[in-house]
Amino acid sequence: MAEPTERSGGLSGCPGTGRCWWRLAVLLLSASSLPAVTALVEGLYCGTEVCYDVLGVTREAPKAEIARAYRQLARRYHPDRFRPGEPGSEGETQETAHKKFLLIATAYETLKDEDTRRDYDYMLDHPEEYYQHYYAYYRRQLTPKVDVRVVILVTICAISIFQYYSWHSSYNEAINYLVTVPKYRIQATEIAKQQGLLNRTKEKGKNRRSKEEIREQEEEVIRDIIKNKIDIKGGYQKPNLSDILLCQIVLFPYYLTNYVAWYISWVYRFTICREDYGDQEKLYIIRRYMKMSQSQFDSLEENTKQTFLEKQLWIKENYEVYRKDQEEEMKVKMATDPRMKRYRRWMKNEGPGRLTFIDE
Repeated sequence: MAEPTERSGGLSGCPGTGRCWWRLAVLLLSASSLPAVTALVEGLYCGTEVCYDVLGVTREAPKAEIARAYRQLARRYHPDRFRPGEPGSEGETQETAHKKFLLIATAYETLKDEDTRRDYDYMLDHPEEYYQHYYAYYRRQLTPKVDVRVVILVTICAISIFQYYSWHSSYNEAINYLVTVPKYRIQATEIAKQQGLLNRTKEKGKNRRSKEEIREQEEEVIRDIIKNKIDIKGGYQKPNLSDILLCQIVLFPYYLTNYVAWYISWVYRFTICREDYGDQEKLYIIRRYMKMSQSQFDSLEENTKQTFLEKQLWIKENYEVYRKDQEEEMKVKMATDPRMKRYRRWMKNEGPGRLTFIDE
């Protein structure tokens, strides 16, 4: 007896046509019940609420309409103005009104800014791009609200003000010290007498000053003369506005142009034309060999600079000899210094591991 042939149709092989249709219906129902891709994610913008629906406006609403809707809702649900039981607020409590007010404020903050609103509309239109939406949201949340250029400018100004007052304080300390040095005090007193600043006139009646007042005036005169007549150089020199950071940045193109012009002139004069160095050029080369800043070099005495010129230290070989001599001289001073002797003896007998000290 021949075996039965297969039935034609898409449901062939099923023991019963009704049962196959039942399974297909269950599969379609399960697929339809799966959650669809949605752009409303908790933690982004208005969460699972649509910001437009929160404010009661459409996606095409202009900024003026959005602002008007926000003001109306904010007046109704503001914690300081909300009253339970008012018309339109049935069933609302103080807590729910507060939460709704925060949601309204979030919706307005999202839609009032053009860039944020553009990102939000893109999220509604492309709900499948989860990572892109998170990146766009937190990038705007974490971006500084203040212009970075303003922050940099304020920082530079603060540093410049601190620099100026710090230098001014150091300068005053130097003046206060020089006033107590007999050498400069005597010179200042002689200059003051020559200029007639310390001539004591006889004062009578109410205009007569006490000895303390006269002494304070004389000290002020001596201080002013030392401040104006003595050129303090180095780290304690008189502060100049052109040296602060802000002015240095503003004048940087000017300084750069001058440096380029000076460098080209140097190469042309002393490398191409083979001119002889002047005193200023010689001192510049010496300063570079000594690796000293301009302020450090300016603080040296004039006779010290003259000694450098006499020894021709701008010549590399002469400077190397001078440097070695200075190192040997320093070694001799350290070897003959009593404090160094005591230190070496302590290191030899006790070592750094003990706290006792042997004095000679």
